[in-house]
Formats: sequence, structure tokens, C-alpha cells
Amino acid sequence: MSLLGATIVTAVCIAAASAAAKEPSNTTPQGVFDGMRQSFQAEKAKGVHARYQWELSGPDGGQWWVDVDDGKCKIGKGKISNPNVTLLARDKDWVAISNGQLGGTWAYMTGRLKIRGDQGLAKKLGEIFP
Repeated sequence: MSLLGATIVTAVCIAAASAAAKEPSNTTPQGVFDGMRQSFQAEKAKGVHARYQWELSGPDGGQWWVDVDDGKCKIGKGKISNPNVTLLARDKDWVAISNGQLGGTWAYMTGRLKIRGDQGLAKKLGEIFP
């Protein structure tokens, strides 16, 4: 993995971990996304136009999306059209990454987390959801 790839993975995972830590029901992917909604930083998202898609496998898996549009954020369950960044993982791995129990870089290097699409926007996720 390149240094840029490691930096992006770290930023994405720090965002999820920070968001999930603020939400008491972070034992499921839905709890993680609820926490992200609460930690959104509108001022950091000014000028950002990005669509993020999560595809999580496993019993609590599913699809979630985040749409950031110039300081505004929408989060939902299902698919978003034309995502700029897609993150793929098992449900339990994403929750573990979000809770700081599984290192994001390790998950990426071992194939437990995959990030596809615009790497710059993937990195921005960590700034928007600290």
C-alpha cells in the first residue's frame, strides 16, 4: 500500500471511529452511521460535493450512503447514484474499525476494507466527520 493509500485509510477510519464513539449504539453499522450524522462538520464541508457509498456484507450488512453538498449532509440506507467513493467491508469489520478495535490500515492491507474511487474525496471524509 502506498503512503497516500495509508493516509486515506487512516483519515476514513478516524472519522468513523470518532463519529461512532459519540453514539452509544455503535454495535451495529446503523449505530455507526447515526454517530456520523451527529459529528458532521458543516464548515469543513463547504465547497465539497461528494457522494459516498458503503457496501457492508454480513448479517447486519447492507448499503448506506452519505451525500455531502456544499456544507450540507444527508445520510441514508440503500444506494446512491454515481458515488465518488465506495467503501466495502464486512459489517463486523466496519463496526470494529469505527470503534477503534480494528486498525483501518491493517484492515485495508489485509483486504478487510476496500476503498474505490476518488482518493482525495475519501481523505476528505476524515475532515468532514472528525
